[in-house]
Amino acid sequence: MAETRKAGRYIVPVAVAGVAAATIGLVPALAASGDPDLPEITAQQLIEKIAASDTQTLSGTFRISTDLGLPLEGLASGLTSGLGGGSGGSGTADPSQKLTELISGSHTLRVAADGPERQKLTLLDGSDEYSLIHNGDDVWAYDSRSKEVFHEKAPADAGPEDAPKAELPGTPKQLADEVLKAAGDTTSITVDGTAKVAGRDAYQLVIKPKQAGSTVESVKIAVDAANGTPLKFTLASVEGGKPVVDAGFTKVDFSKPAASDFTFKAPAGAKVTEGAAEEAAKEASGEKDGPFGGQLPEGLEGALGGFGPGAGAGKGDVNVIGEGWTAIAKIDTGAPAPRTDEAPKEIQGLLGSFGDKVTGKFGSGTVFKTKIVNALLTDDGKVYVGAVTKDALVNAANAGK
Repeated sequence: MAETRKAGRYIVPVAVAGVAAATIGLVPALAASGDPDLPEITAQQLIEKIAASDTQTLSGTFRISTDLGLPLEGLASGLTSGLGGGSGGSGTADPSQKLTELISGSHTLRVAADGPERQKLTLLDGSDEYSLIHNGDDVWAYDSRSKEVFHEKAPADAGPEDAPKAELPGTPKQLADEVLKAAGDTTSITVDGTAKVAGRDAYQLVIKPKQAGSTVESVKIAVDAANGTPLKFTLASVEGGKPVVDAGFTKVDFSKPAASDFTFKAPAGAKVTEGAAEEAAKEASGEKDGPFGGQLPEGLEGALGGFGPGAGAGKGDVNVIGEGWTAIAKIDTGAPAPRTDEAPKEIQGLLGSFGDKVTGKFGSGTVFKTKIVNALLTDDGKVYVGAVTKDALVNAANAGK
């Protein structure tokens, strides 16, 4: 949990200019009627502009909306609350729990940043507010609804690299960096016109898979024409409808925020939880986080245990099939899939609402689907998962790879 609360800089230029020009559509931006009339620019030039941007100060408001296509509204946040949130954790002010709310629904946030040492985020939820402040060696979080405060401070003997950092949710800049880092010869990148975002002139960078079978229709990034800062990020699914992720500034100012924006004093009577002290107490007592006491149920532990570099071909290890946007992770849990007909009726109905029974040369199984990530769980305990269509998962299982 301590690792979850630590992150790097809020605004970090990433060296994306190394993306080979051969993989990028060199189509210049052409302004449509009503859009800003900006100089023509190629995709390679725009990517270089993003890489060269070094925005250290800003303040403003941005809105993030997430639609995973799950059948029940709030299911995603409910699941994450059950896997570590709620009153059983370290309090409602703990950012490792509170910020999981951003993975579903629509949220408005106020943000401010002054270099790598000072950032502030305020999550607005009706009349209640949740604030996360990073100022030097301190991270403070305050939940106005529960009147709870979370505090974490770097140890006295820690170096600059050990100072706690506020892990703010995915800004357009962070989301854009992740996509551009992964761009390769399976990707088409073009510039598609201009736009006004938060009152700023912007170019629109469009990223699309070249491969068939991906669930990603496109990623669109609105880039500030003056300083190269991404202002808006939109991830669309081939299913259409609302974007899977739509995160963008509605108001932004790149001047230096006031120093007082990053000061915090716990309100009188508020309950204050010290993060470092809590972690030390848990380690001393052997207490583990999460609903399973730090241990995954049998089967899940095997399925996830081999995930990561260096995984072999044993039970629970992960093999990656294909590359780029249509890569599929194959996991052999080593145990038959649990029978859904033995689950409570309420759970059977939930699973049935976003699971499709499928058959093929591999046997039979169930595809659990969202608008982006789909997973095939075969009856003999193999898992195929990726940002690919149901047919792509079934074909991979049929190939027996």
